Amino acid sequence: MPAEEKTETSDQISGDEPLITPGMNWFVLRVASNKEDSVRATLLRKIKIENFTHLVNRILVPTEKIKSIKAGKQKVTQKKLYPGYVFVEMKLEDDGRIPQDVFFLIKETTGVGDFIGTAGRPSPMSMPEIEKMLAASKAPEEAPTVKMEFKKGDHIKIKEGPFENMEGTVDELLPQQGKVRVIVTIFGRATPIELEHWLIERADE
Repeated sequence: MPAEEKTETSDQISGDEPLITPGMNWFVLRVASNKEDSVRATLLRKIKIENFTHLVNRILVPTEKIKSIKAGKQKVTQKKLYPGYVFVEMKLEDDGRIPQDVFFLIKETTGVGDFIGTAGRPSPMSMPEIEKMLAASKAPEEAPTVKMEFKKGDHIKIKEGPFENMEGTVDELLPQQGKVRVIVTIFGRATPIELEHWLIERADE
């Protein structure tokens, strides 16, 4: 898979960027559901136009890539890790308030709610919160793996194929292949078979 070029609207950060830019802090901005990306793109554009880059640096919408495999076809989708929130790295006034010009620029953007904080003063994120958020925002080094809903020992039922309606037990997950190894009883013998994960369901469902 070719490497994606980093753009201004990329949700990933490079590994050599600092956790916090000197003189700034990270803050959490509430936004309308499903407006995270549009709010981020609009704010980046406005900040560049108004030359506020010394007051507002990075704006992130952390996502994770999830790969699904169905009928032998792979599909990679992006899922927002924090729906309804955008993370903004910016500099506050000495009294803890957002600089007035930046405040109006942000508040006049469609889909924007309020920063998490009290009395007009946004609360900076803690270092553990920042580390967790930025780690999630880094581009994965490996190809995304299939996110499976099963675990070893689960009692399952096969939904389709030559073993349809047979029940068995999950023996091993094979996420890189999008498959699950299950143990079923065939002709009175316990037999391991590998099936695509979407072909099975929990037997108690």
